[in-house]
Amino acid sequence: MKHRLKALLGTVLLASSLTACGLNVNAALPYDVQPGSIRPVPSLEGMTVTVGSKDFTENIILGYMAELALSAAGAHVIDLTNISGSNSARQALLNGQIDLSWEYTGTGWISYQGNTEPIPDEQRQYDAVKAADEKQYGITWLDYSPLNDTYAFGVRESYAAEHNLKTNSDMTAFLKEHPDQAVFCVETEFASRQDGMPGVEKTYGFSPTQLKTFGTGAIYTAVANNTCNFGEIFTTDGRIAGLNLRVLDDDKKFFPQYNAAVTLKQSFLQAHPALADVLVPVGKAMDNKQMVELCKEVDVDGRDAGEVARDWMVSKGFIK
Repeated sequence: MKHRLKALLGTVLLASSLTACGLNVNAALPYDVQPGSIRPVPSLEGMTVTVGSKDFTENIILGYMAELALSAAGAHVIDLTNISGSNSARQALLNGQIDLSWEYTGTGWISYQGNTEPIPDEQRQYDAVKAADEKQYGITWLDYSPLNDTYAFGVRESYAAEHNLKTNSDMTAFLKEHPDQAVFCVETEFASRQDGMPGVEKTYGFSPTQLKTFGTGAIYTAVANNTCNFGEIFTTDGRIAGLNLRVLDDDKKFFPQYNAAVTLKQSFLQAHPALADVLVPVGKAMDNKQMVELCKEVDVDGRDAGEVARDWMVSKGFIK
């Protein structure tokens, strides 16, 4: 769900300049945020921070979490969540139209820095993308979150329980004994990419008997309604919970790591080092299981992304 807040009068001039670049200022947060475990920070009191996000549910939720945390610390927040496309969001950060946004280690390494070989270890992937971004672009990354929005195979929970499927290796062993069950639904691009189906088949040693291609959203429904037994999914999608699917663990770590972390210019962090103290604990408290449920609340249950983020922040004691 794409969500926008009404713009405040104080952002009109900024909105005019950003709209010319294809971005739309939303507003300050419409919530009376009170400090919880995040306490007011004198060095952030009254400073203006523009927070951006990409235009998909998870990233919008993360954007609001950052805004709520910064508001509790005393900053004045301008909401620029829901920027259309990764490249536009990245350019907004590079150009100074936003001050910070949540990014993913695999996206930075592959999409922005042009590498073709992902690094399978989370820490090493983070260290590499952080060092490269600082050197090439002056962009730094705060400590990464356990939240890892990467590829996986999803199966119906009942099917997984019946056949004791918990990992991709379990799936491979099962398909060797029951090759007729190797019916997969994937995106067209995933079917031919080396970091997609060809590579994962080689790594685990299985071969589909049927390979059906769908758009991303349709795969979840196709798995749920028995069109296929295994489907390419993203590990934090709310439809996992909404359709009662199980995510198989990539136990050989084939798929790229996409841990979320706050990105911002080095110069901005150097000027305001307290930002890390405010934002890093929020990321550390999030994981895939929680994000699946939060995305479900938005995409399946129809709740507002900002409210979902606020309620989670309150439940964790970060704000009141």
